[in-house]
Amino acid sequence: MQAVPVLLVTQDDALWQHWRQIDALGWLPARGHALQDIARWGDAQRGLVVIDADLPRLPAWNDTAWQSVADKTRILIGSSRLDDAEATRALAMGAWGYFHAYVPAAALAHILQTVSLGEIWIGRSLVQRLLRQVSQAGTERADWAGGLTEREVDVARRAAGGISNQGIADELGISERTVRAHLSAIFEKLGVTDRLALALKVHGIQHA
Repeated sequence: MQAVPVLLVTQDDALWQHWRQIDALGWLPARGHALQDIARWGDAQRGLVVIDADLPRLPAWNDTAWQSVADKTRILIGSSRLDDAEATRALAMGAWGYFHAYVPAAALAHILQTVSLGEIWIGRSLVQRLLRQVSQAGTERADWAGGLTEREVDVARRAAGGISNQGIADELGISERTVRAHLSAIFEKLGVTDRLALALKVHGIQHA
């Protein structure tokens, strides 16, 4: 399998040495130092870019400087101090992912693979926050649960509200393994791939 190029943008030598370990996992890392390097990478039609959130002189996430580079690349943000508010701003700018900068190389390779397939990568705490916001924003549709069993409906409602698998298990008196099995069946029956998509379906909110 041919290695996939990815631009790793950081001025931190220790972080670069950590990130470049993905070169043994099917990726071809190149180093960048500034926003201009991302623009050149995008112009060359190379898709994936990982940016150090602590990069000096990094424009604010709402700065128009991001517009052109975000249109040409799939940007992921690596931060050593995870912050849901920063993640939300970065995703609003057009980023495809937000993760802890020092995740193991195998985890970073998995994140890159996920984004390369067109999926967004965000942390659990932000997902739960978004689920709560969706739950508060709308009322439950009457027809969302077609084809689900009564127990699956119970699990789906709780998952859509941001309750963890263990929390659902505790509330319903079942095992966490059973909750995971129910969620797999729910996702398949409703044609969704994750909890956020489930929440949007439950509350009748359209998404792209």
